[in-house]
Amino acid sequence: MRLGYRQTEAGWIPDQWEVSTVGHEFEVKLGKMLDAERNVGVPKPYLGNKAVQWDRIDISALPTVPLSRADIEKYRLQEGDLLVCEGGEVGRCAIWDAPIDECYYQKALHRLRPLRGFNPQVMAALLRRWSDGGLLANYVTQTSIAHLPREKFMEVPMPVPPAAEQRAIAAALSDMDSLLAGLDRLIAKKRDLKQAAMQQLLTGQIRLPGFQGEWEVKPFADVLSRVNAKAHQIQTIDYQSNGRYPVVDQGKKAIVGFSDKGEQRFFCPRGGVIVFGDHTCIVKFIEFDFLVGADGTQLLVGKDGQCTRFHALQLQYQGVEPTGYNRHFKFLKEREFAAPQVQEQSAIAAVLADMDAELTALEARRDKTRALKLGMMQELLTGRIRLA
Repeated sequence: MRLGYRQTEAGWIPDQWEVSTVGHEFEVKLGKMLDAERNVGVPKPYLGNKAVQWDRIDISALPTVPLSRADIEKYRLQEGDLLVCEGGEVGRCAIWDAPIDECYYQKALHRLRPLRGFNPQVMAALLRRWSDGGLLANYVTQTSIAHLPREKFMEVPMPVPPAAEQRAIAAALSDMDSLLAGLDRLIAKKRDLKQAAMQQLLTGQIRLPGFQGEWEVKPFADVLSRVNAKAHQIQTIDYQSNGRYPVVDQGKKAIVGFSDKGEQRFFCPRGGVIVFGDHTCIVKFIEFDFLVGADGTQLLVGKDGQCTRFHALQLQYQGVEPTGYNRHFKFLKEREFAAPQVQEQSAIAAVLADMDAELTALEARRDKTRALKLGMMQELLTGRIRLA
């Protein structure tokens, strides 16, 4: 580190910063123990571990617990309280911004309130950095599930920038959070628009300009055909984090891994291929050469005069119902498909593909912004970049 920094229990920090502990800077209290036989009083909504996610608190389905008058005084949340997961993903935290008038918290959470004015937003950022870097490992008690006891949590050393610098750090991170929230709202809106477009275009409720005529209902055998992928399958043990060829299987992601087994590469036909599985109802559309991963992965292509992407979109929109192990293909063979002429199929698929591309670009921008925020946190919380 350059001149003007020193090594401390909290790492390298600027000479102007102090070193303290969580317990010196915050009042740390665990929440209410849930005990159906002993809890008495008025039912009140409370937060559990699962409700507290990074930077947000889910209040969509709050349970209740009977609380006495003493419990109400002791465990009632105040706006600005920082809630920290004591178990599970230790250190995961969010600030309570009082979206409802009254709420409490259970013992699976630590509640932090500043004793000397330390900024809760900066503390939340420190916890994210500690969690990502494994810096809480020395303070965790590992039984069947990892736990961060209150006594050990209070001993964790932490840097203390001057108050003005804390405010500047919090403002910078808040600006990034606002940008991320805006991107999340835009992505949600675009997804809703795509879903509405799928409903209208894939059912013929709305027709694209220049197309008319009745849609024809056809059996599976006239629309799609199965591709024998056995020769191209590789086992899960052969998946790598990087490699020459992508692996596609029944997972949610388009690409689940990589491998160098080029001799087993599946040469994707022009027009793409539909991927689904015996064990899952997830339907993917792939347009590049790949390796077929995991037993039970099924491949379908459009028959002559049919658009494979269009029928993949139909399956994604309508869903492939779970029918039990190794029966999805049997179920599909019994399905009928309503579709227009191939030119209209291709035009609909192109419109929806453009919407997918826009969503992918927005999601990539959001991921990049998240990465930038994490990088900014690293620089600001170590004092490598000074804002005041």
